Amino acid sequence: MNEPVKLNATQRWVIFILAATQFTVILDFMIMSPLGDFMMKSLSMKPAAFGIAVSAYAFSAGLSGLLTAGFADRFDRKKLLIFFYIGFIIGTIFCGFSNNYVQLVSARIFTGLFGGVIGSISLAIISDLFTLQQRGRVMGFVQMGFGASQVLGVPIGLYVANLWNWEAAFLLVAAIAIVTAILLVFKLQPVREHLKFQQDKSAFKHLWHTLRKRDYRLGFTAMAMLSIGSFMMFPFGSAFAINNIGVTPEQLPQLFFISGISSLLIMPLIGKLSDTISKFKIFAVACVWMMVMVLVYTNMGVTVFWLVVILNIFMMMGIMSRMIPATALVSAVPDMQDRGAFMSINASMQQIAGGVAAVIAGLIVVQKYKSAPLEHYNVVGYLVVGITLLSIYVMNRVAKIVKAKG
Repeated sequence: MNEPVKLNATQRWVIFILAATQFTVILDFMIMSPLGDFMMKSLSMKPAAFGIAVSAYAFSAGLSGLLTAGFADRFDRKKLLIFFYIGFIIGTIFCGFSNNYVQLVSARIFTGLFGGVIGSISLAIISDLFTLQQRGRVMGFVQMGFGASQVLGVPIGLYVANLWNWEAAFLLVAAIAIVTAILLVFKLQPVREHLKFQQDKSAFKHLWHTLRKRDYRLGFTAMAMLSIGSFMMFPFGSAFAINNIGVTPEQLPQLFFISGISSLLIMPLIGKLSDTISKFKIFAVACVWMMVMVLVYTNMGVTVFWLVVILNIFMMMGIMSRMIPATALVSAVPDMQDRGAFMSINASMQQIAGGVAAVIAGLIVVQKYKSAPLEHYNVVGYLVVGITLLSIYVMNRVAKIVKAKG
């Protein structure tokens, strides 16, 4: 076991800013699942149509990542983050004013063009400012935005949706994001160290030089596989809970709140273990745990609420515990001068893979009428297990690359 490297006060402030930014971006994306049942009934959407609404964000985010990859290492990362974050806020406001299916899909495309790049810029900042020995804990804290979105954002968003309508939930996200943007502008210091290492004269050459490296492509593949697993199950989580397991709309905020609390507790611990034991070992154990829980959860029928809560907590533990060490490992693959482009392409591949997964899941899952149980959700679970097994093999190769780099 290695002794963890301590974080100084400035680094802790950076973590807080990036975690707050991630909170709003993840909340904007996460809230599509709990609002899924509301939206499908309000806009008379079939599962396939809702899968397209979810994947619209993913595909536009993937395209944006590819378009910006060549430029990602040519600017102060703080300025780049502010630019895309403002666009994300505007897109989220558009979502809140959508009155029909076409407007919703258009707004999700616009939001994805900006929001899909924010995570990659944050990862590039983390890779620039923190050593590999610190990144497990940093990823653990930054990924707490996921848990916080469930603990605070999703339940409040569901409450607002129950009180008014689903559109109001997006306006709430936008309001929180505006406050975060003010903190970002005035509190985050410029991040320019990578500019000293630039060699490529054109953005296209920089993109091509990043894409053609074999080790980089392996990193892209590993993270894309993780994205497929998440996106396949994610869009229909709330609809499955309500129509198959017997969770009521009033209980849904409680379910997300409790599982979010568990994520907040587990993620810093997983981050610390990743830095002290082995990132790959933690990843592999988490994958096995998740596969077992996915098989159990996707084959459930009507179940008492307390048992649903426990099983949901266990499944979320597996999902989140694999993401932290995987992200930390992959962040060590690129060289400093390529990090912005690498992270942009990586985010792009994740979003595109996730978008394809959401569309496929939408074609597999069937709902005969608005309140009918979802059919074939367990088939989605079997596919997730198969992809997760393959991801363990690919991530092992990534771990060997990182070890060889020292």
